[in-house]
Amino acid sequence: LARMLDASPGVRVAGQPASLEEALAQVRRLEVFAVVLVPRDATRQALRGSQGTVFAYYNATYLTTGQSAVRDIVEAVSAWNARLLAGEIGRQVGPAKLRAPPIAVQSDILHNPARSYELFLLPLVFPALLSLGLALAVAASLGREVRDGRLAEWLGRTPWAAIAGKIAPYVALFSLYGALGVLYLALLRGDGVAGSVWLLMLGQPLFYLACAAVALLFVGLTRDMGTSLSAIGLSIGTALAFSGATFPVVDAPLFTRVWNLLLPLTAYVKLQTQQQFVGAPWSISLWPLATLVLMVLVAGGIGGWRLIAAARVTAAAPPSAPGSGV
Repeated sequence: LARMLDASPGVRVAGQPASLEEALAQVRRLEVFAVVLVPRDATRQALRGSQGTVFAYYNATYLTTGQSAVRDIVEAVSAWNARLLAGEIGRQVGPAKLRAPPIAVQSDILHNPARSYELFLLPLVFPALLSLGLALAVAASLGREVRDGRLAEWLGRTPWAAIAGKIAPYVALFSLYGALGVLYLALLRGDGVAGSVWLLMLGQPLFYLACAAVALLFVGLTRDMGTSLSAIGLSIGTALAFSGATFPVVDAPLFTRVWNLLLPLTAYVKLQTQQQFVGAPWSISLWPLATLVLMVLVAGGIGGWRLIAAARVTAAAPPSAPGSGV
């Protein structure tokens, strides 16, 4: 069965833990999206004439990915049934006495037992829309300084402080919106927070600061407000589709997997799923938090450096000669 699962087009066997608890711990770490439990006596029961049961557990917070995995698991078990009927069982009882499939699949839902589309979509749509709004606002605010020729004057002698002062109000405001969205889903529409509320609250400013850093990167590289806004629409605006939460990116083309890793929303969705719905240990969520910090440092550092360099070039340029007039 393990070989048949590994040969399925939509799933692969990531490991064979010694216990169900170890496998479910991998689900909480978001290393796997489904678990197949094959009882020790499943094949023995089938060969003795009774029906064995294979249990499939899937993470319904990633609803599309989980349901797709279960479909492939059912198909693999069906292929296993066909092999058992044509092989050992067929030789024991004879072709005339072949019966119903000897192995049944029982699927169980993890972390979204009602299979609620509201609890599946809203935790994704809220941060996706807020991150797009913040990135556009930051890019427009920074881009206006470039467009109006005030870049050198605005940055002055403390350019990093000027950039931080420009970005900070947007990050604070959208972090508040994000925190309210988390509390709305947890307290009014969901079943509370399964993990750490404090990690979720810490993730808000880090996530929106990472999105602001991406906006700073585009403005610094292009030095054009219109181009940077378009780049944000193509990256932050499409992040939900590439985050791995709506459509699986496992075994996707290389570009899709790399693009998935470069998006702040990918790291934030992992943090949110681990702490709000799955209840993973806090140490597991340090990785997505560290990823957001790295995005802030790299994207923000490059964008700020390019913006400061552009301001210095502008300040060093000789003033243009006035027109002669008539």
